[in-house]
Order: sequence, then C-alpha cells, then structure tokens
Amino acid sequence: MKLYPRRTWKLRDFALLSAMLGVGLWAHRQPLGDIIAIGIRDEEQSHIFLAPIVAALLLWLRRSRLRYVQLTPSLLGPLVVLAGWLVSWWGFESGTQIAWHGGAVLSLLGIVLSMTGPAPLVMFGPVLAVLVFFLPVPGQLRHQIALPLQEFATTVTHTLLQLIGVGAIKSGNVLIINGEEVAVGEACNGMRMVFALTLVVYAFAFATPLRASARALLIGLSPLIAMLCNVIRLVPTSLIFGYGSVDAAQRFHDISGWVMLPVALFILIAVLRTFRWLEFPVTSLRLASQ
Repeated sequence: MKLYPRRTWKLRDFALLSAMLGVGLWAHRQPLGDIIAIGIRDEEQSHIFLAPIVAALLLWLRRSRLRYVQLTPSLLGPLVVLAGWLVSWWGFESGTQIAWHGGAVLSLLGIVLSMTGPAPLVMFGPVLAVLVFFLPVPGQLRHQIALPLQEFATTVTHTLLQLIGVGAIKSGNVLIINGEEVAVGEACNGMRMVFALTLVVYAFAFATPLRASARALLIGLSPLIAMLCNVIRLVPTSLIFGYGSVDAAQRFHDISGWVMLPVALFILIAVLRTFRWLEFPVTSLRLASQ
C-alpha cells in the first residue's frame, strides 16, 4: 500500500497535511457542524465535547510514540477517505444520522492515514477509538437504554428512601415525596451521565498501566458505575424536590451531574485497590503495583 519510502517529517509535510485536513473539514462541514449543534442543544449528548479532551489526554500520555510515525504515503488513506465519503453520503440520503456523522469522521481519519500509513492505527488505537464517543448516540439506541435506566433509577431510589425512613410512594417512574411528584424516570434516568461516565472509565483504563483483562473488566463495569453514581445523586435530589424548592432541586441536580465525574474516578480507584487486595493481576508488571 506504500507509494514512497519512509522518511522523517518536514515543515512542508505538516503544511500539506494541514491543508488536506482543512479541505476535509470544509467538505464535511455540514455533518460535523450538526454534531456540534447536537452537543450544544442536547444535554444527554454532553460526551461529544468530553471526547476531544480525553483523546488529547491519551495522546499526550503516548506522545513519545509520535517520533516513530514517519512520513509513509499510502493508498490506504484515499481508500478510507472514499469509504468515509460514501458512508456519509448514504447516511444523508437515507436519513441514517450515525452514518452521516461517522462517515465524515472516518474520512478525516483517512486523510491522516494517507500520509502516515496504518502505523497510527496500532500505536494510537485507544486514542482513535475515542472518536466513537464524538458521535451523537442515535435516538433509537438512547430509547432502548433509557427505558431500563428509568425503571432501575426509580426502583432503587425508592428503596433507599424507604431504608432511611422517608415516606416515598412509587407510581410508575414517578416518586411522590411529601406530596410532591418527582419524575425520576424522565428527568433523572442517567442518560446525561451514562456515556460521559463510560468515557471517563475508558480514559482511566487507558491512562493507567493495566493489563488488557483489567481494562476490559473496568470498561465492562462502566454501566454499573454510571448507575451507581446516578443513584448517589438521585437520593438527595429527590429529597430536595420533596422538601425544598424546585429551583434549588434543579440546580443541585445539574451541578451534581458534573460532580459525579470525580466520584466515578474515586470508585475506579477503589475497584483497583480491591482487585489488588484480592491479588487479582491488574498491571502488566507485578512490581508496578508494589
């Protein structure tokens, strides 16, 4: 797939790559602009703006590998660009939003591969995988996830409130506390957190020197961690709705959503410490955990 031998990068090569990316951004300005617009207007898609931050962090941690990425023009890049354009075009024509957006991102990746070859796919796989989180979650998938989250959030919150002596009545996905209705299922089902917290778990897993099995286990636990964090903020939120003002409860609900990000990190650290206490191998080298 190579067109020319490998060689080190020069200023004109960076200028050419920048120009090509500029053309790619302009060609796909509509789907990319739509992604940003969705992230701005839809609070449940907040992971869109978190994804570039996580990608930058993981790239910075792997910056020493950049010296091994030589200029290796390859036909792989144009093929990926073409495939991305076709997927994006089909997505637009068929009304398939994920294809319209995903094809644009894939096309931009192809522009980079046209000058680097497949080397970045191996060296920076975890960084490139974050691009998936940059895509808005399709409505059908969100609906399928939201329904069980609504029932889980309402049931667990109701149970915990009863355990601490609060007289709460559960009616479907609505809790009645002190005569006030709290729509836990609709407003607090966790959809605003689940993908953002999954991204935080992913960042933690690949920013820490862990075995592949430990990373897979942490990522597999991310939905449970997201639901746990959601319940942690739902109990006080419900109490404020029931015994305080609606404005105060809404402010607490919104602010606590962001507070749950560091809470998720503390939970991950606790999980890793538990694994080490159980002598479950979590690092590539045993000495790294001592």
